[in-house]
Amino acid sequence: MSELGDDELALIISWVIDQNDRKSFSQVCKQWLNVESQTRLSIRVFEPELLHKFLPRFPNLLTFECWKRITNNHLEIIATTCPKLEFLNLKQQSVESQNLVGFDDISDFDDVGVLAIANGCCKLCKVLFRRRMRVGNVGVISLVKCAQSLGVLDLGRCSLINDSSLEAIGCMNSIRALNLEGCSLITDKGLAFLATGSSSRTLKRLVLAECDRLTDFGVSLLQGMCCLEELNLAECGPKVTDNGGMAVASIASLKRLNLSWLINVSDITLVAISENCRNLIALDLTGCEMITGAGIRAFGYHECLESLVLASCDDICGDDVDMVLKCKSLRSIVLDKGLKMWISMRMQENISRFCKLHWR
Repeated sequence: MSELGDDELALIISWVIDQNDRKSFSQVCKQWLNVESQTRLSIRVFEPELLHKFLPRFPNLLTFECWKRITNNHLEIIATTCPKLEFLNLKQQSVESQNLVGFDDISDFDDVGVLAIANGCCKLCKVLFRRRMRVGNVGVISLVKCAQSLGVLDLGRCSLINDSSLEAIGCMNSIRALNLEGCSLITDKGLAFLATGSSSRTLKRLVLAECDRLTDFGVSLLQGMCCLEELNLAECGPKVTDNGGMAVASIASLKRLNLSWLINVSDITLVAISENCRNLIALDLTGCEMITGAGIRAFGYHECLESLVLASCDDICGDDVDMVLKCKSLRSIVLDKGLKMWISMRMQENISRFCKLHWR
């Protein structure tokens, strides 16, 4: 074994995927430790306070993940040590988990750390900052300008983000997926930047859930996004009505659409969606209280729909569901649990013959 050189060892370990096996490999001797470090492409960090001690061992990392509290100094270390990074996952755990571990937002990183990443890791293709509450516009604008290959950006629950960030993102030529869930400062002006800029020709997935300052005007602009396949407008508020819904229905490329809790969207929108969105695979209408059986029946002859969610939709009966079952592609349907007593067991069994039936 002593005759094996670094190149031969690197070739051997390239076939080792299991992290425990790689760890065992690195413990054989110093040479094997060095080779494992030089060839490691991904790392998940649970103790960021020790980054300065171990991260320099891994100069060729492509993926870095950490859901713990991480400071600006830590991000500066990452930026200096890992210039080849392509995937940076700093997505924060749920609020409940944060409370359990005593997460402290005040000491978490902010735009200073993001600026360091932007300047040091220009090869980034995917960045997840979800729930990092101190990330703001300055850092995001710098990041999207420096990372020319950035295709996926998750800013969900980053409450400081506003239309300024969307202006910069709108100029991107590489962005394919953008998550802005809970970014409540975003307005129609921000959507205009996305819908009229270079991003309108590349965006395939857009999440705007809980962006409750949006109106029909901004939503209507989205029809200019010619490649959009997935759109989430859940809980965007009462100012999104059938006017915006009809515009969304004109996006023929849509495959997944979430209109949950849009209380002013009605059957008019559903009929338009069923007629125009012929590639639609999944539709979530949870809490759309103006929807009736007339709108649901419009999907009876849809050729692609596989998943339909109708939780908290009370104005629907068994006959309406029976009509939807004529959609031969349907694989799953979710109904409000309050309807269970009104739909006969025979009807429930009939539904289950054609697709999976869930109650919520």
